[in-house]
Amino acid sequence: MNFSLDEFSLKGKVALVTGGSRGIGKAIAVGLANAGADVALASRKLPDLEEVAKEIKGAGRKSLAVAAHVGRLDEINNLVGKVKEEFGKIDILVNNAATNPTMAQAIDVDERAWDSIMNLNLKGLFFLSQAVARLMREQGGGKIINVASVAGITPDILSVYSISKAGVIMATRTMAQQWAQYNIRVNAIAPGLTKTRFSEALWGNQDILQGALLGTPLRRVAEPEEMVGAVIFLASDASSYVTGQVLPVDGGSTI
Repeated sequence: MNFSLDEFSLKGKVALVTGGSRGIGKAIAVGLANAGADVALASRKLPDLEEVAKEIKGAGRKSLAVAAHVGRLDEINNLVGKVKEEFGKIDILVNNAATNPTMAQAIDVDERAWDSIMNLNLKGLFFLSQAVARLMREQGGGKIINVASVAGITPDILSVYSISKAGVIMATRTMAQQWAQYNIRVNAIAPGLTKTRFSEALWGNQDILQGALLGTPLRRVAEPEEMVGAVIFLASDASSYVTGQVLPVDGGSTI
């Protein structure tokens, strides 16, 4: 079989992106649309989502914006139902939604912060993946891409966030192993420090920023759009024999 660039095309596919209103999620959603996919977007704030949906429609693709907190099981089921009703299927799921309300070290973290992070970053990711995987099983397959973090590979100052992202990495591998029989491929990207509002407490702090740059061979912070190529690869037939893998997009920080 000869390789063709057409294998990167997502024409005719339907993608669901969580946390799609800004930052990495927005960049991924727009990138998937530019690759040919129709895109459903989920986040807690509908007005921001609708702006992204408008941009996607302007590129000639269909889009649906759904306000949803993916850390809550009832809202997960409602989200999947609405996307299925609108598009009839989900070919690609990108689990990008995440939170980190605390910079506390492990010795100081309270239960409220722990639950907030784990409910969205790990519990929500797992149960949304499960709900979508059941639909993908009926369809004959699909692709799930989880947005992990280099913080889930190497311990980080964001202690509970790091733990949650390590959980995302193991969830990726576990789901990949168990769902391959349904032709569902599950992979993850692990972004390094990226210039988004979500991570501004890190790159906006000169001491933290300089420390991060010293550990990054490319000596710069990533832009959200630099995550898109890896996601399109994992969402497309170009990666047809890749599953259970974590692809760092980190400027070399995990070398």
